[in-house]
Amino acid sequence: MTLAEELASLPEPLASRIRARGFDPDRLLRWAEAMRTDRDQRNRISGSVLPPEPEDVSDAPEPGTPAYARCEELGTEALSRGEVALCVLAGGMATRMGGVVKALVDALPGKTFLDLRLAEVDHLRRVTGAICPLWLMTSEATNGPIREALDARLDGFHVATFEQFVSLRLTQEGSLFRDEDGEPSVYATGHGDLPDALRASGLLDKFIAAGGKTVWIANLDNLGATVDPAILGWHLSYGGPLSVEVVSKVGSDRGGGPLRWNGRRVIVEEMRLPIGFDATKQPVFSTNTFLARADALASLAMEWTYVEVEKKIGDRRAVQFERILNELTVTLEPQFLRVPREGTQARFLPVKDVPELERRRPEIEAIARARGILVE
Repeated sequence: MTLAEELASLPEPLASRIRARGFDPDRLLRWAEAMRTDRDQRNRISGSVLPPEPEDVSDAPEPGTPAYARCEELGTEALSRGEVALCVLAGGMATRMGGVVKALVDALPGKTFLDLRLAEVDHLRRVTGAICPLWLMTSEATNGPIREALDARLDGFHVATFEQFVSLRLTQEGSLFRDEDGEPSVYATGHGDLPDALRASGLLDKFIAAGGKTVWIANLDNLGATVDPAILGWHLSYGGPLSVEVVSKVGSDRGGGPLRWNGRRVIVEEMRLPIGFDATKQPVFSTNTFLARADALASLAMEWTYVEVEKKIGDRRAVQFERILNELTVTLEPQFLRVPREGTQARFLPVKDVPELERRRPEIEAIARARGILVE
């Protein structure tokens, strides 16, 4: 049976379920056709690829300086006018923490990652007198548990969820990958879904109609990436469509970093760099924290790259195609802001597994207290 025939014979409940979450059978057929060519070459960018210029990366303003005071005032005014929404990437299952919904893991004793994000927007309301909406991009796996945990806080706008999209995994030969029960294997297509999924939710249009200007995007598990008036003011002072927080590399750090690609400033993941390009020439990397102009997200029109990755499912390997949010920089001209990663000013505290969470808990607590998120 061909892939097209497999797709045509999907059970209607499954077909309806995945169509409602953005599944495009024609796109899957194109991906399967593309698998006939070399994956490594397809995933990598080509053309002129150069290290970033020194002026491409700015340093965050230092507290206590006039520049910081100006940025903080500008950002606080925008927050007070209700012009900012916090959009958190919450689609992940914490597979390295036992396969639970990461949003509902205790980041601190008695406080889940979700609790701390809610406390963050509560703090912003106390300080500014305005509501900063909290939107969570969930996945099919996390949406139900997160909505249940939010309970009465959910109002469909000030606290809301929206789901990222899905597709079907393929075998290495290009047919549908099926689980041990013989069912097609569904997966989420990556955090690059955010612009399209957010627009589809209606939240973005409603926000703009109410005077919203900036969408602050951050990973759920990076509790250092809080809404900060001074960083917001820095972003607004430039007036550009997109600002990206980056941090200096330390030790064996790896991740998508700034480059000049065909003359443009972009963020490129290491897996997409040309063969032979020295990744150490990227002195900083993206924390996956973005400040995006809301109208730029609403009008975004771009052809996304879906990179092909292998995924181990049980003792077998499947192929899936994902898009990466850093690719926003290809269309929206970015500004790169180097932020601290040490002390109570740290803005990069990723948590991927239980040992890392245990190590980071003192830092998370210190930062949450310093920023008014934890109150007695």
